[in-house]
Order: sequence, then structure tokens, then C-alpha cells
Amino acid sequence: MLKNYLKIAWKVLLRRKFFTFISLFGISFTLMVLMVATSLFDHTFGPQMPERDTDRLLFVNMIREQLKEGYNNSGPPSYYFLDRHVRTLKTPEQVSINSMPFQVNSYINNRKLALDIKYTDREFWDILNFNFVEGSAFTQQDVKGASRVAVINENTREQYFGNTEAVGKYIVVDQVKYKVVGVVENVPVLRVQSYADVWVPITLKSQDFNRPGLRGTYFATIKATTPGDVPKIKEEYAAMMQEVERQQPQKETKLFSFPDTFLESIARTFLGSGKEPGVGILYGILTGLAFLFMLLPTINLVNINISRIMERSSEIGVRKAFGATSATIIGQFIIENIFLTLLGGLLGFIFSAAVLWLINDSGIIIYADLGLNLRVFAFGLLLCLVFGLISGVFPAYKMSRLHAVEALKGGSK
Repeated sequence: MLKNYLKIAWKVLLRRKFFTFISLFGISFTLMVLMVATSLFDHTFGPQMPERDTDRLLFVNMIREQLKEGYNNSGPPSYYFLDRHVRTLKTPEQVSINSMPFQVNSYINNRKLALDIKYTDREFWDILNFNFVEGSAFTQQDVKGASRVAVINENTREQYFGNTEAVGKYIVVDQVKYKVVGVVENVPVLRVQSYADVWVPITLKSQDFNRPGLRGTYFATIKATTPGDVPKIKEEYAAMMQEVERQQPQKETKLFSFPDTFLESIARTFLGSGKEPGVGILYGILTGLAFLFMLLPTINLVNINISRIMERSSEIGVRKAFGATSATIIGQFIIENIFLTLLGGLLGFIFSAAVLWLINDSGIIIYADLGLNLRVFAFGLLLCLVFGLISGVFPAYKMSRLHAVEALKGGSK
């Protein structure tokens, strides 16, 4: 039966080629835009290199001070705060402290090269899963000794050394000479926690270590032993912040800092004023935007489907006269519409792959590697099915309610 329905659906699509073209274009364009947006979202927040264990990773990016007089001060925390209070937490498996990426200059054959440098400890390389193409990360001994060694990305290697090996050679960044000990795959700029062109030992910035105060230019990366430990880490962190707040010299000072996933930190910053979680609001906004974007093509597809089905009213009348139930007719038209939607979805996937390739090739997003992985593909398939059901159920139900005699007359009522 299903095979017959699919054959009929194919014949119907070929019968009115203009309607079919309009339907397929609307479906494929809508899905293309949603797939590109989904791929970008997954590329930023999903489990991607080097932050693969997203269910076990938390980041401390911000601390906010609020005084009674209404003065607010917020920004990345200091090394002093992270080393004294965050690194000493008992629940995490590991805690890393690393700097924000800073832009520095290098010169190659009288050509200026702007690079982003990040200062990290050894734990940074143990927590995150970089793909090394040469060498390895610097050691704990390198960090303790403040050795002038560096891990660079593939782009920096190409700029300095072309296609030759880089390990053991030297680069000069801001007039400081570093020995290259490892080369990693390019990390997209959207991965703020791990992105850089050059990574060097954090002890080379030891002048920041003993500066008191809560604000600075550092991040903390926290790894839980298991995903189930994440709530415990957040509870311990909250208790620690209460103690830090109590120790402040200015009474009635309120402190806000949270160990969040990257998505939670973005939602908290832009939707929660740095205090409240805003993930639910963020998902609500994204869902609403997706719904509104799909609404117009869905309505157009409903109207096209009604026109297409009206042409087949005599067929419906004959089938009802021979005993076909309304459920059978609804099922047939829904299957036909899902078939049409999946065809449009296939085109949408092809267009999405082409657009993502253009984005990657354009360099708009530094080191972007957008693609249609399994998660994005599954979401796209779900959208196809939802699109097909929503746009097919109402027209099918409307026509299935016709009496056999009315349907044979053309279903004018």
C-alpha cells in the first residue's frame, strides 16, 4: 500500500510541475536557512574539537560586583581570584586557568602578521581535546620554569614555515622568541574558551599572579568527573562565592559569578543581566523565530495542497464510494505530502552544504568548519517531518470530510 501511495505521489507531482516547483522551492529554501542556522549553533555550542566533553565542561568567564550605591562592575575575573578560590574547589576533576586571547604582532619577511595569543597552564591541555598534527603540548615543567615554548595552529605554521614541519623551530611574537613544541588544527574563533593562534605557558605572565582584586583578564575551565557532578560543582561554587562576598571590605557588596556551559554563559550575559540563567528564554526565542520563519511557507504549502487535492475530488469520491474511510484518505495524503517535503528537504540539504562551504571558504568566521554532522542532519530530518505533517494534515482532513456524492461533483462546497 505504501509503495502505491508513493507512486501516486510521484505522478501527482509530475502532473502540475509549476505547483511542484513552488512547493519544493519554499521547502528547500526554508530548510536551508534553518540548517545553516542549526549548523552555526552546533558549531558554537555543540561538542566540537577541542571542547568535545561539553556535558562535563564548565567555564568561569565573568564576575560582577554590585555595590549598594548602585555601582556595577563586571568583566573577566582575575588570576588571583581564580587561583585562590576556583582552583581549590574539591568537586571538579580538573581546573585550568587561562588568559583571554590577546592580539599581538609578528613580522615575517617584512610582512606584518596579527596573531591571537593565549596564556595557559598544563591542565588546559589535559582538559581540552586538541587535534595535534605535530608534536605535543608543553609540559608541566615548561610551565613551572616559564619556558619560552609555544603551541601554534596550522595557519600560523603555514604563515611561518609553509608546508614544512614546525616543531623545533622558532617564531618571534611581540619581539619574544618562542620554540615551537606542537602544532594543532585551527580552532574556530567561535570557540572563545580555547581559540588562539599561539598558546604559551601562563607563567610568562606571572606579573599578574599576585595582583589583588576580583577583576582581570582570565578564564577558568572546569572539568567534572562525570556529568552528574556538574550540579555539585555549581553548588560548591555558589557556597564559595558567598564566602568571598562575606570577606569583601565594603559591606553589602553583592558578587555574581557562575560556572556555566558556554551556552549558559551567553544566555546569562545577554538575557539574565549576568545574574539569572536565561537558557529557557533563549530557547524560547529561538523556537519562536524558527516557528515564525516556517509559518509563511507552511501556509503557502497548505494552500497549494488544497488546490492540488481539490483537483482530485473525483478520485476521492470514487474511493469513498467503494468504502475508503476518512482515516485511509487522510493517511494517503499525509504520506504524499511527507514525500514531497522529504524531496524538498533533500534539496535543502544540498543547498545547505553549498552555503556552509561558501561560509567556510569566505573567511567571514575565522577558521570556521561548518558542516552537516549527524546532529544537524537529525534536526533537519525532524523539521522535514514536522513541515510535512503540519502542511498536509489540514488539507487532507478537509477533503476526507466530503461526502462521496459531493466529492464526485467536484467538492465545490
